[in-house]
Amino acid sequence: MLYRCIQAENRKLHASPIWIMFFLLPVISAGYGTFNYLQNLELLTKSWYSLWTQHTLFYSLFFFPAMVAIYAAYLWRLEHLGHNWNLIMASPVRPLALFFAKFVVVIKLVLLTQLFIFFLYFLCGKVFASLPGWPPPETFFYLLRGMLGGLSVVALQLILSMIIRSFAVPIFIGLFGGIVGMLAASRSRGLYWPYALMQYGMNSNKSEDLLAGSYLPFVVSCFLWLVAFFLLAQLLLTHRDVKS
Repeated sequence: MLYRCIQAENRKLHASPIWIMFFLLPVISAGYGTFNYLQNLELLTKSWYSLWTQHTLFYSLFFFPAMVAIYAAYLWRLEHLGHNWNLIMASPVRPLALFFAKFVVVIKLVLLTQLFIFFLYFLCGKVFASLPGWPPPETFFYLLRGMLGGLSVVALQLILSMIIRSFAVPIFIGLFGGIVGMLAASRSRGLYWPYALMQYGMNSNKSEDLLAGSYLPFVVSCFLWLVAFFLLAQLLLTHRDVKS
C-alpha cells in the first residue's frame, strides 16, 4: 500500500509547474554565489573551496528551504481541495503512510536538486571563474551531509503544508526558518535548530570543516529532529482523523 501511495505522489510531478522552480531557483542561487565570489577574489583565495562556500551559503539559507516548501505545498495541494481530507481518512491507507509517501517523493526531489546544484557549481567554476582542475572530493561528501541535514526540514515543511491550506505561508515560514538558522549557526547553536542543519552539512561559508570533531552531535541532532517531526505528524493526522 505504501508503494502505491508513493506511485500516486510521483504522478503529481508529471508535467508539474514545480519543475520550473526546480531549475530556476538553483540557477539564481548559483548566479548569486558566483557573482559574490568574483567580486571578492582578494578575500576568497581558496579556489574551488571558496566558490563552494559562496554557492552553498545562498542555497542552504534561502533557496533550499524555499524549494522544499514549494515541493511540500504542491504535494499537499490536492488534499486541501474540497472534502478530500475526509476521503483520505476513510480510505484503507494509514494516514502516516500518506505522509511518508510524500516524504519519500520530496527526498527524491531534494536528491535531484543536490545533483543539479553540484553541476551548476562545477559549470560556474569552469566557465565563469576559470578554476583549474576538478572540485575537491570533499564537496561530494558535503552533498551527502547536506542531504542528511535537510531531512528534518523536509519533514517540518510537510507538516506545515499539511496543516496550512495556503500555498505561500509555508514558503515564508521556510525562508524565516533559514534566516533564524543563519543566526543560530553564527552563534554555534545550529544543532538546536533544524533549518541550520543543512548549512552545517553543506559546510556553507567556511573553508574549514564546520563539523570537524562534532559528527556525532550532528547525526544525533538530525535523527532527533526527524523522529520528533514524524511523531508530530502522527499526532496531527490522528487528530484530523478524529475530527473528520
